[in-house]
Order: sequence, then C-alpha cells, then structure tokens
Amino acid sequence: MEIRQQFGPEIWTMDGDSVRMFGIVPFTTRMTVVRLESGGLWIHSPIAPTQERLHFVNELGPVGHLVAPNKIHSRGIEPWKAHYPSAKVWASPGFSMRHPNIAIDEVLKNGVETDWSGEISHCVVDGHAVLDEVVFLHKPSRTLIITDFIQKHEAARESWFWRGVKSVAGILGNGGGVPLDVKLSIRDKAAFRRSIGTILKWDFENLVLAHGQCLRGGAKKDVSLSFSWIMKSSSLEE
Repeated sequence: MEIRQQFGPEIWTMDGDSVRMFGIVPFTTRMTVVRLESGGLWIHSPIAPTQERLHFVNELGPVGHLVAPNKIHSRGIEPWKAHYPSAKVWASPGFSMRHPNIAIDEVLKNGVETDWSGEISHCVVDGHAVLDEVVFLHKPSRTLIITDFIQKHEAARESWFWRGVKSVAGILGNGGGVPLDVKLSIRDKAAFRRSIGTILKWDFENLVLAHGQCLRGGAKKDVSLSFSWIMKSSSLEE
C-alpha cells in the first residue's frame, strides 16, 4: 500500500520502494511534491513512477519541475521525464559528472534565482568530499527538505542487525541526525559550516527527510542539534 500524506499547505510526501545503498544497506525512500502558486508541481527526489503514484500526482496538477537534490538521487529523473516531457529538470552541481547521459535543464547554484525562488529557497551545501547536496525550504509551509545530510531511519522497519548498524552510524529514529560517514568526509569544514549557517537562518518549523521520520514542529531545534558538532567549534575551520 502506498504511504502518502499532505504534510502541510501545498506540500505532500510519498514513500517509495526500499533500495540497497552500495547494494547492501537497506534504505527507505521518499519523494516530496509541492504545488506552486502557478498550479504546477515541483517534485523533489522522484521515486519510481507506478500507475498509482502517477494518478496521485496527476490529481494534484501538471508536473512542471523535477529535482535531483544530489548526484546519488538519480533513479526517478528519467522515468518521470518520460511521462512529463515538458517538465524542467533541475540538478545538483555534480549530477552531470556522475550521470552524463541524463539530460538536465538547469544546474542548481547558490545565489542564482530559479523559476520557483519566491516559494522555495535552496542552498547548495559546500565543502563535502562526496555529497553535492542541495537543501530546500518550502516557505509557505515552513518546511525544510533534506535528502541525505540528516537521516532518521524508523526502527520498526529495521531488523535487529540493521537497527544496531544504523544506531552506530547515528541515523536511527529520534536519535538520528547527520550520518557518521558524512561527518568523516568533509573536505572543507569552514565552507560546510557556512552553508549550514545559511540554512539555520531560514524560517522553518517542519522537516521532510528522504530517509526516515519527518518532523511536524520542533524541526529548527532538531536540525540545529544535528549540526551542533560543527557549528559550535570554530577550531573545525582550521
């Protein structure tokens, strides 16, 4: 059964199929759909387009934008573009280097206006050696949308083995946050810290995650705590 819900004003989430990261680690997936003032839809990290999912989206409005928030989240872009050829594809800075055969229309960059800037802010998080993630804020619902930099995998969906692994990795349930591997693979700590500082200045109260539990209310405190390990120590810039 599809798990989908209206998360706030003009924003919906839909859970996708489970995948295996590196072919081993089980991950749940989620896409986010925003209906813009124009009536067109903005789809973040699209999941596989089954008939039921397509029907749900079609009921909301015409698909105008498909967003690949980092170079890892690529699977749904081409299948959705095939169904909605007029949709504009937006991708993270490193996406085309990893997926040269997937056509995109615009590369997301800091300080550059988009077709939807009035309703959705974006920040490319600089300084990480692996992820080129773009974080978004849906301003009307005060919802922050994060893909991989914060994860809260639901314990009830995990076997005892993966609960243990994900707990050690810092991505299990309410105690989840920034994954351990993300913390250990920052290339430029000062640049990373500046990006997170920009995000924390945004006005948000809710949190949608691609992997794990979302938050209705209290998200500003939770996200601040998740990144406190790098924001509190100026020595990390050295």
